[in-house]
Amino acid sequence: MIKEKTADLALHFAICLDNQGYEVSLQIGKLYRIIPDDAAGVHGYIRVIDESGEDYAYASNRFFPVALPPEVENVLLLQVA
Repeated sequence: MIKEKTADLALHFAICLDNQGYEVSLQIGKLYRIIPDDAAGVHGYIRVIDESGEDYAYASNRFFPVALPPEVENVLLLQVA
């Protein structure tokens, strides 16, 4: 399960590692924005904005969370807001 915070650093993005069964919705190696969802996290899911442009919950083991430099993260968050 992916935790929203690691060492007090909020994680806002994750890389897709497995799109099996969701080939249209997810692309392996692509960076996806994480949408905070405590209820999904409790059940082992992560909510991301997928290729449809909508947010959906997927099994968290499909993703690897990444901490980006603040300058990069701020630009990306502005682009997808």
